Amino acid sequence: MDLLQGKTVLITGAARGIGRAIALKCADHGANIAFTDVLKNEHFLELENLLKAKDIKFKGYVSDAADYESSQKLGAEVAKDFESIDVLVNNAGITRDNLLMRMSEEQWDMVININLKSVFNLTKAIQKFMLKQRSGSIVNLSSVVGVSGNAGQTNYSASKAGIIGFTKSIAKELGSRNIRCNAIAPGFIETEMTASLPEDYVSEWKAKIPLGRGGTPEEVADLVVFLGSDMSKYISGQVINICGAMLT
Repeated sequence: MDLLQGKTVLITGAARGIGRAIALKCADHGANIAFTDVLKNEHFLELENLLKAKDIKFKGYVSDAADYESSQKLGAEVAKDFESIDVLVNNAGITRDNLLMRMSEEQWDMVININLKSVFNLTKAIQKFMLKQRSGSIVNLSSVVGVSGNAGQTNYSASKAGIIGFTKSIAKELGSRNIRCNAIAPGFIETEMTASLPEDYVSEWKAKIPLGRGGTPEEVADLVVFLGSDMSKYISGQVINICGAMLT
């Protein structure tokens, strides 16, 4: 099914992991893809090559989602390069885990800026174009720890909880213009980052998951496709956990 046929999807932080899976899955459903990353490295170039094999329009942009001016410039460039901006996926994010007593101000500020301020930056940049279209879907990547909290992740949990509040507020602000905003809260998703974790740590996490396994980036991407498509046109202001029932 081409659930996103003819739509333009902008994904931040898309060179690797969940972002890359979202870009490829949306392309498989017929979307034109604009993606960003902070560096034009081998991962960025690899995604470009993968998108070249698909019958869509695409373009990669080097842009820092945590920087306000860079984000405003990006919005204008994407609007110029594509006929519309139909779906915004705020995916850019990092972790700098530590117990609060050992956490530095730099670790706190970096996570808040990249994970939370970036959502403000990009939504602010893109909403003007969605308002003119009187349509659009914004999908924000939160986390189950933004709902439940997690020891050693006060910065990450706070950033992801902030995204949830932002999502609900934007859904109310922009709903009258047919612009929807939802958040996805992944649980333990198996990516390059989790592959480097100690085996006993991964086993401990999986033991908490009723479905008995970690999720895949492609499964998160499936949910993004749904929320970006007309199949979800009456869903807005929601937080959808994708965690194998780890958090219910």
